[in-house]
Amino acid sequence: MATRPIRMFGDPVLRTRAQEVTEFDAALEHLIDDMLETMDEAGGVGLAANQVGVTKRVFVYDCSHIEEGLRGHIVNPVWEAIGEETQIDQEGCLSIPGVQKDTERFQTVKVSGQDKDGNPVSMVASGLMARCIQHETDHLDGILFLKRLSPELRKEAMAELRNAEWNQEPRG
Repeated sequence: MATRPIRMFGDPVLRTRAQEVTEFDAALEHLIDDMLETMDEAGGVGLAANQVGVTKRVFVYDCSHIEEGLRGHIVNPVWEAIGEETQIDQEGCLSIPGVQKDTERFQTVKVSGQDKDGNPVSMVASGLMARCIQHETDHLDGILFLKRLSPELRKEAMAELRNAEWNQEPRG
């Protein structure tokens, strides 16, 4: 396993829709292992493949601090809302460090997909895990959480982005 560089806001791969995974092989398993290690090192609760520059529909997650066993991966995820109840909470992104804003998401979702071996998996999740599923699947569709913000909060977030140290071009 190895950590991979996390792509930052502005990288075109973050706005690219990832392709369905059709080959369930050692390369996919290696990618998932690397993504888990990268997410752990960065202190995240989720990481989508395009955040490490790979346009495959897979994300990893770790919400085990909320509920034991909530750590793993989902390949080719598809989710649907269960009910209409929503939650509003602070959301951030490893590809947009330092920016956290209240973001509305569905409270409970059902996600279906596959594991690294191609076996079907599904779960119903609420709270943080539901937020993670929606956030990471958005990544796989080329959508950043900034697009989910109210106009006022998006304006604030963009101002923070323009002034972020990591987002400064070298001047010389």
